[in-house]
Amino acid sequence: MLRRVLGYSVLGAGLVSTGLSLRTNDYDINSLGIVRLSRSACAVVDVALTYKRELYYKEWDKSTPEYKAEKSRVHKIAAEKLLQLICTNKGVYIKVGQHIGALEYLLPKEFVQTMKVLHSDAPQNPIEDLYKVIRQDLKRNPEDLFDSFEREPLGTASLAQVHKARLKTGEVVAVKVQHPYVKGNSLVDMKTMELAVKLLAKIFPDFKIQWLVEESKKNLPIELDFLNEGRNAEKVAQQFAKYSWLRVPKIYWELSTKRVLVMEYLEGGHVTDLNYIRQHKIDAFAVANRIGQLYSEMIFSTGFVHSDPHPGNILVRQTAQNELELILLDHGLYADLSDKFRYEYSKLWLSILRVDRKAMRQHSEQLGIKGDLYGLFVCMVTGRPWETLMQGITKVKYSKEEKNTLQSNTSLVLPHISDVLEQVDRQMLLILKTNDLIRGIEATLRTQNRMTAFWSMSKCCVRSCYAEQQAQLPKQSWRLLLRERWELLKLNLYYLYLGLINFNLMAACKQLL
Repeated sequence: MLRRVLGYSVLGAGLVSTGLSLRTNDYDINSLGIVRLSRSACAVVDVALTYKRELYYKEWDKSTPEYKAEKSRVHKIAAEKLLQLICTNKGVYIKVGQHIGALEYLLPKEFVQTMKVLHSDAPQNPIEDLYKVIRQDLKRNPEDLFDSFEREPLGTASLAQVHKARLKTGEVVAVKVQHPYVKGNSLVDMKTMELAVKLLAKIFPDFKIQWLVEESKKNLPIELDFLNEGRNAEKVAQQFAKYSWLRVPKIYWELSTKRVLVMEYLEGGHVTDLNYIRQHKIDAFAVANRIGQLYSEMIFSTGFVHSDPHPGNILVRQTAQNELELILLDHGLYADLSDKFRYEYSKLWLSILRVDRKAMRQHSEQLGIKGDLYGLFVCMVTGRPWETLMQGITKVKYSKEEKNTLQSNTSLVLPHISDVLEQVDRQMLLILKTNDLIRGIEATLRTQNRMTAFWSMSKCCVRSCYAEQQAQLPKQSWRLLLRERWELLKLNLYYLYLGLINFNLMAACKQLL
C-alpha cells in the first residue's frame, strides 16, 4: 500500500512539475526537459551508430586515401546530424555549436566547417515572442517605448537576437532581446550535454571535450545577464578611450534589464565582408593591424579580453574624414586574466620569438602543461607547425602549404590536443579560442602573409615582459630598456621586410609610424 502511495506521489509530482514547466514556457512542448533530453539521446545514439555502420564495420588500412575519404564523409554526416539537433533545441546548444565552430585546432574540419554557419545564421524567434520579453521586463508595451521596431533582426545569436528601432526621442538604437526559452532551459540543457559528452567519450576515446562543457556551465550565467554585458561595454570603452578609431555602443540603462539591452545603433560592414571593404576602399592590412593592436593590449596589458571576436561582432567603416573605425559588439563574455597569468603568457611568447625551447617548456609548465606536451601547446598558441617555430617564427613567411600541413596533422595528434586542453590553466581556454577567431579573420582578409596581427601582438608582448622585469629589477632598468628596444627593432625590421616582399612597403611604413 505504502509503495503504491509513494508511486502515485512520484507520478503526481512529475506531472505537476511538467505542467508548471509547460505553463512557464507558454505550453511549448519543446521546452520540456524530458523532450530535449530524449531528442539529444537519440541524436547521440544515431551518431554513434552512423560511425559503427559506415566506418567501424571493418578493419581499414588507415594510411590509405580510401579510408581518409570515407572518414571525412562520415564526419560530415555526423556533423549534419548534430547541427540538426542544435538548431532544433536552440539556446545553449547553439552556443556550444558556435564554440565547436571555432575549434579548428581540436576537431575534424568537417565538424568545424558545419558548425560555422551558426556564427551568422542562428535560428530566429518570432517578433511577438520578443515583445513579450520586453513587456515582462520593462513593464511597458513596445509601442510606448519605440516609434518603430524593425521586424527583421539585424542578427540572431545563440542567446538573443538584435533589432533596429527608433526611440520616441528620435534616437536610432539596437535592441538586444534574450530568447524567451533560454534561461528556463539552460540548466537541463547543460546537464544533458554533460551526459552526452561523457557518452561520446566512452564510444570515441579521442573525443575529450568535457572542459568545453565545464567552461560553458561557468560562463553561461554571466552571458545571460545583459546588465553585466552593459557594464563590460562601458569598461572596455573607458580602457581604450585613447583610440579614436574604436567605437563601443553607448548603453541606454533606463531601458535595459537582465534580458533586454538597448544600445546605440552603429552602422558598418562585417570585418570579413570583402565586398564591403573593397566598395568603401578600406585597407584590409590596416583592419588586421587595428584588430591585432586591440586584442594584444587586452591580453598583455589590461587583462580584460573580449572573448567572442567572431566576424559578426566586429564591424568596420570609413568615416566622413576617411578614417578607419572598428566597432566592437557583444560584450557578454570577457576573460579577466590574473597578473601572474599575463606575465607567464608574455614570457611564453617571448621564448617562442627567441626560439628558446627550455624557456618554452618552463613557461608552458607554469600554465599547466606537463612534460613533452609543451611542443604541441606552443603550436596551438601560435597556429604554426613545430618546424616553423624551430626555424624562428619571425623568419618564416606563413604559407598555404604550412596551413595544410597543420590541418592534416591535427587528426594524428587529436588525443594529445585533448590532453593539453584538460591540463591547461582555465584562463587559457578563452585565449586559445580568441587567437583562433582572430587568425580566421586574417585568413579571410588575406593578410596572413604579412602577419599583421602577429606583429602587433609580438610588440605588445615584448613591452609587457620588459615592463614587468623593470618593475622587479629597477637597478637594471637601462640594460632592460636597451634589450627591449633591440627586440622591438628586430620585429619592425622584419615587418618592413614582409611589406617589401608583399609589394606593399608604403602601407607597412605607414603602420609602423
